[in-house]
This record gives sequence, C-alpha cells and structure tokens, in this order.
Amino acid sequence: MGKIQIMDEWLSNKIAAGEVVERPSSVVKELVENAIDAGSTSIEVFLEEAGLTSIQVTDNGSGMDEEDALKSFSRHATSKISKEPDLFRIRTLGFRGEALASIASVSKVTLKTSDGEHNGLEIQMDGGHLITKKPTAFRRGTDITIAQLFYNTPARLKYLKTIQTELGHSIDYMNRLALAYPEIAFKLVHNGGTLLQTNGRGNVQQVIAAIYGMQNAKKMIPFSAESKDYKVHGFVSLPEVTRANKNYISIFVNGRWVKHYLVQKAIVDAYHTYLPIERYPIAVLYIEGDPYLTDVNVHPAKLQIRLSKEQELLPLIQNAINQAIRSAIHVPVAEKKEKPVRVPSEQMNIWKPYIPNFDENKMNAIVERLSAEDSVVREPIVSREDSVLSSHPVPVAEKVEETPAELELDWVNPVPEEIPDDVAAPVVEEENAEKKEPFPQLEIVGQIHGTYIVAQMEDGFYLIDQHAAQERIKYEYFREKVGDVNPNERQSLLLPLTFHYSADEALVLQENLHALEEVGVFLEDFGQSSFVVREHPTWFPKGFEQELIEELIEQVLKTRRADVKKLREEAAIMMSCKKSIKANYYLTKEQMVVLLDDLRKADNPFTCPHGRPVMIHFSTYEVEKMFKRVM
Repeated sequence: MGKIQIMDEWLSNKIAAGEVVERPSSVVKELVENAIDAGSTSIEVFLEEAGLTSIQVTDNGSGMDEEDALKSFSRHATSKISKEPDLFRIRTLGFRGEALASIASVSKVTLKTSDGEHNGLEIQMDGGHLITKKPTAFRRGTDITIAQLFYNTPARLKYLKTIQTELGHSIDYMNRLALAYPEIAFKLVHNGGTLLQTNGRGNVQQVIAAIYGMQNAKKMIPFSAESKDYKVHGFVSLPEVTRANKNYISIFVNGRWVKHYLVQKAIVDAYHTYLPIERYPIAVLYIEGDPYLTDVNVHPAKLQIRLSKEQELLPLIQNAINQAIRSAIHVPVAEKKEKPVRVPSEQMNIWKPYIPNFDENKMNAIVERLSAEDSVVREPIVSREDSVLSSHPVPVAEKVEETPAELELDWVNPVPEEIPDDVAAPVVEEENAEKKEPFPQLEIVGQIHGTYIVAQMEDGFYLIDQHAAQERIKYEYFREKVGDVNPNERQSLLLPLTFHYSADEALVLQENLHALEEVGVFLEDFGQSSFVVREHPTWFPKGFEQELIEELIEQVLKTRRADVKKLREEAAIMMSCKKSIKANYYLTKEQMVVLLDDLRKADNPFTCPHGRPVMIHFSTYEVEKMFKRVM
C-alpha cells in the first residue's frame, strides 16, 4: 500500500487555519474585509477578551441567501474569482475563499444573514461541522460571531501573547481599514468599551483625528500627483510631528493596506534633511492604478504585494510629498497655546444687571478657563514613546516588552467625539507649491553659553542653534559644489586605501565591481577577502575618502548598485557638519549678523541637514503667561 494519502477536508482546513488564522486579529481582518466586499456602509466589531472569548462582526452589506451561506464555509468557495485572468485584476480584499472554512475549523461559529429578499438564515457550526440551520428574522446584512477561538487546538493558544498585545493587533488593523475606507462607519468595542468610532463621511482627516488625535490631524498636510499609470494622494505630517518607528506610515493600494519596503522608503526619503535621525513621520498614502499592475497573491495574509513600474511610481510619491513639505515648513513654536478670547464689553453689559458685584476681570478669567478646558481634546492613549496614559477600559500592559515594536500605535479615543468636517490643516495649493514661510526679520540680542543666538522681533523672541544654522548654510553650498564636478575625473591617492570584508561579502563585491566602477571607484583584489583603492573621483572632499568609499561599498552589498546621488548628499552632510562652528564657541555680534544673513538666503533655513530645528520661536504671549502677566 502506498504511503501517500489524500487529506480529508476537515484536516486540510485546520492546516490552512495555521496560515490564515494566526491570532484573533486575523479573524477580525478576514471578517471585516468580507463585510467591506459586501458593500457595507456600517461595520461594527465587538470583542471579548481581545477576541479569544468572542468576536462579533455586524454589517449592513448585501447579505447571503441560504445556498450562498452554506457554500461560504466550504474551502476555496469564492464569488470573486471564476477564471484565471481574474487573478490578475483583483478589485476586492478577499478572493481566495479559504477564510471562513479555516476560521470555522478552529472555533464555534454562529452566522445570521439575509439578502433582504428572502427570510433570514441562522447557521451554527462547531469545529467546522454544521450543527444547526434554521430560518430567523433578520434584516439585510450579516452578523457573524466567533466563539472560543482555538478551543480545539490548544497548542495555538499557548503561543498567543497577553490580552493587551492581542488587542493591539486588532486595533492596529481596524485603524488601517478606517483610514482605507473613510466612507464606511467603523466601530470597535472591547469588553463594552468603545475603542474606535468613525462617522463614515469620507473625510480622511476626521479619521486621522479619531485615531491619532485632533492636534496631530491639524498638522497633516495633503499631497497628490498623477502619472500615466498611477495616481497617488494622501496626508503626511509636518516635520515637527515625528515618531520613533515606521508603523505610523499606512500604505493603501487600491483600497488594500499593504507593507511595501520601497514605497515606505520613498515616503521617508521625501523628508530628507527635514527629520532627525531615526525619526519618522505619520503618513497616509493612497495609490490607485490598474489592478493589472499589482500582484496581491504573493502572501497568505495578502499584506505584501508586487507592483509593476516601480521606477515610475517611487519618484512620483517622493516628489509629491517633498513638494508638499517644502510649501508647509515653518519655524517650530515652543509649546504654543491658543490665546483665550476676551468677551466683548457689549456682551458683558448684558449680564451686569443680573450678576451681583459684577467683575469684568473675573468674568474674563472664567472665560479664559473655560476656553482652555474646551481646547483640550480628549487625546487617544498614546504610544509608550510619548509616555502618557489616559483613562481607558483596557489596562495598558505593565511589561513593555509584551507589545512588539510594530504595534507602537497611538491608542484610540475611548469616548469618540464628533470631529468637525473642516479639520483645520495646512492646505497646499498647487499653484503656490513653491511658496515658503518668509524668514523673520530678527534683531540680535546676544548669545547663550556660546551655543544659541538670541534674537527678537515684535511677536516674541527666537533661539537659533548656531551649529545647526551654519550646518544648513554649508550643506547647501557643498551640495551644489559636489554636484558640479565631473564624475569621470579621478585623482590618485598617495597611499592606497585598504578594505577588509568577510568571504561572502567579498564574493558579492567581486560580482558587482562594475557598479562601483560606474561611479569612479575601482576595487583591486588584494587577497584574503581584501581590496585596495588607488584612486577616487576628484569631487571626493579631502579627508572623507575612506568614509565615502565605505558607504559606496555598503550600498553595493545591500542593493547591488551604487547610488552616487545619495553619496553626494551624504558627503555634503558630512562636510557641513564637520566644518561648522560647534557649541561653546563665542561669536561677535557682527559674526552673528553675517550668520543670520546667510541663513536667510538658504533654501530651507528652518532645519539642519539632519532634520533638527535651526530655530525655535517663543511668543510674547507665552512669556507673559509664564510670568503671570496675563491670566
């Protein structure tokens, strides 16, 4: 008898569940995506114990009749794919037809559904087996409850994390879907507490406010661009709003949230010299194009895709975002607060006859206090990065290591408020894209600790970091200087430079010597996985040759190509940093005047090449507030 057997459907479904149903958030993902594909305009998700006890998803979509409802639990049953060419024009989130079968095999399922034309149907399944089927009164749509997830596969339960971590995964995915479909009203409830609620009005900034807070939503700037094959648009944060990881970058391709390294890199590269090292923006990017240009069938969870014509798409994204940032940058403000609005005297006069001992100053103080309270938006529980906790029905994990880095998202508002339709955010007018904030006319006052220049004007005073200021000036000078040199001109070294690498790295370099030769660097084999360089391009600044060649070699080891444009940028940054004045260096007033005059001429005078602020503004009102001169 042969050893090879054909598995029965029940066993194959449990194996498939290992790929599709990794954790409770996987169930949430599959069920909510089905609801979206059904044309729902309202989707509610109710979780108990992060979904381990119960996951309920209710929608107002198209629903199913009895025949479709029963077929939906069969493996590879789908309404999305009928022939092979359909695989190359996927327009829906789900299409494989394995989710419900896999989920049902490791849980207890209750499904209620109606297409609005026939009687409703209720189906109960246990471990993938049909238990009951009966008619029920139900409106158009679907309600599905998943109970006791992994009850028959205890080994899977062993590898789940804490409730807070598992809940974090579900919140993360619901946030992404809310951003992807602002026209759908989403609601997420955990143990009776509302974690996310959007109104479905199609306003992306309202969704951003519901997820990341009103203050961050106000600092998001729009961008858009279009090419022959792609249309890109979305919102990115001002350079002053940063995060410690890239998880705040959301990429959507034809409505599908995806992870794409090169697209993510294009977004970050658009902030070149605007962000500090190891800091990243909040970004929401929508990519629209012919489904034929995307392959979404390369990952079991469909989180990774392949994109055609990337060389056209990536510069389109980077240029659109960079242009939006350049038009919106401004001087960072030190802890800016809104000045309270005084009640006009004529309005106060109305109340004088009715208030004994009426005191206009006290009334203004009350108005100020109420205005301040009203301006405080109930912020979401923020990430550990911000170290701020707010009341929430779900306790925050006590052990930081329980939550993986990729889940460092701002938690959502426990009591969602109505977000106004016109969320105030910078609007980038296409015809004004090149306009930027004028450099303030400053009067120099002096210097602090030989490091910071103090200057003033009518609306307050400014602190200028003298090193960052000169770094920006020299960076723009060197960037232009190294860009003018002929890359084909080379200069011999008096003493050759030697580079040592591991055997596998040396093999990669030997196979890609042409990539380095194209940018004027010639490696000679020196034996024992070593190489020597006897000449270099003339534009290499003196004293930086070793560092620049090492950077080129690292590029080749990582990407199999050498990017001379990127190298010139890094060379300009290195030279500007090392040749700029340092802290504790005292300047004369004349030197400070020259420095600020040169800074005024810079293309971007507000950040250094590393993205740090050059100057910070302190308003007169804030200073008076600190000294209690105004209340």
